[in-house]
Amino acid sequence: MSNEFTSPFSTRWASSEMRYIFSDDNKFKKWRKMWIVLAQAQNQLGLPVTEEQISEMEKYAEDLNLETAVNIEKEIRHDVMSHILAYGEQAKSARPIIHLGATSCYVGDNTDILVLFEAMKLIEGKLLQTMKNLSSFAIEYKGLPTLGFTHFQPAQLVTVGKRACLWLQDLLMDLEEFDFVMGSIKPRGAKGTTGTQASYLELFEGDHEKVTRLDEIICQKLGFDKSFDVTGQTYPRKLDSRILNLLSMISQSAHKFATDLRLLQNLKEIEEPFESNQVGSSAMAYKRNPMRSERICGLSRYVIANAQNGASTAAVQWFERTLDDSSNRRLSLSGAFLAVDSILNLYINITEGLVVYPKVIEKHIMEEIPFMATENILMNAVKRGGDRQLLHEKIRRYSQEAGRNVKENGLQNNLFELIENDKDFKLSNDDLKDIINPSKYIGLCQEQTYDFVENVVKKALDKRKIPEISVEINE
Repeated sequence: MSNEFTSPFSTRWASSEMRYIFSDDNKFKKWRKMWIVLAQAQNQLGLPVTEEQISEMEKYAEDLNLETAVNIEKEIRHDVMSHILAYGEQAKSARPIIHLGATSCYVGDNTDILVLFEAMKLIEGKLLQTMKNLSSFAIEYKGLPTLGFTHFQPAQLVTVGKRACLWLQDLLMDLEEFDFVMGSIKPRGAKGTTGTQASYLELFEGDHEKVTRLDEIICQKLGFDKSFDVTGQTYPRKLDSRILNLLSMISQSAHKFATDLRLLQNLKEIEEPFESNQVGSSAMAYKRNPMRSERICGLSRYVIANAQNGASTAAVQWFERTLDDSSNRRLSLSGAFLAVDSILNLYINITEGLVVYPKVIEKHIMEEIPFMATENILMNAVKRGGDRQLLHEKIRRYSQEAGRNVKENGLQNNLFELIENDKDFKLSNDDLKDIINPSKYIGLCQEQTYDFVENVVKKALDKRKIPEISVEINE
């Protein structure tokens, strides 16, 4: 309990790993890392930065004196400068050279890139685990016929596994987009106040080559091949927009899955996991509400709408930069990642324990398949010597009668009974049962499912290491 606002991402939904990635502790330790790699590169290139100074900076790299920084910031009203001064109080010999030639965006933007990269890797692992779960589910149920739906009206049969492939294909497209976005993430590097590297050119007394090497060394120490070729004061905010669009895509896929599952749970065909002591409703004790799927939908809408923040921020960056991006990015980037982390936690949990009810699925098929089978019934009856035109008219009338029986009287579909009792069709009950065998109406569902999972999805997954992920869901 608290008497101040606390984000539900911190208390209920997001993983501790994602919460740490966007924590102050992680951010400020990365700030110190940026100052250390800058000093190392400057030492390597011959500036008066000593090994002793670097060693002292490394000594306090993880030992944050946050209270000191907070107190300094109250006086000077500048977050980066307050941390420079606080760091200098610890690493006293290095105080004169900390942040040498750099701008605030050197530490801020490069740290943002490192944080976003970490968050992307965590999302990747959870996306892969979700796809792995769905792949197993699709193969297990590749041959189980179920009603297909168009416009949420009964349509030709599919299989439970084939439908899962639709969910999988959405995630596969997200994974392809993930690779593109991940490949476009680069640090800002050491570009100076407006991206001209003028301060570094001054430090190196006009030596262009050393200025270029400084940027290259820093990027390599951060684990990247290169930085953005050109920047203003910040890295291009188009990158943020690209990342938020990716997170929106993942959320769109999750929303589609969760919506389908909510509908299926209403039909009592497939359910999300339900714990033995879980309460579905405070009033209606019998209820088994799809709470996790509903939460996926709610959080997904938040992420989908949030993508507009990235687009708007990228669009209004005046010239080399304006500061109205800062407050927005603190909310939109962390919020999107924490939400998608929460969504994928739920998606993993649900797909690990989906409950399928084949008998209910079969019951729904048998209520609808008489209408779907009328063409096959007609062809079989004609093969037995029946008059095609006469039988077509009879099937039309019997279908209408059966439809009224279901809709107006609330009774069972009696189309087969009407046909069986009409001697013009010359079809026995066994003949009709054979004709309406659901497995005859699923087309290539089994083959499509197997080919897609084994030859497409698994090939994509086999190229990557899927981490061991354990998720705990707080209701």
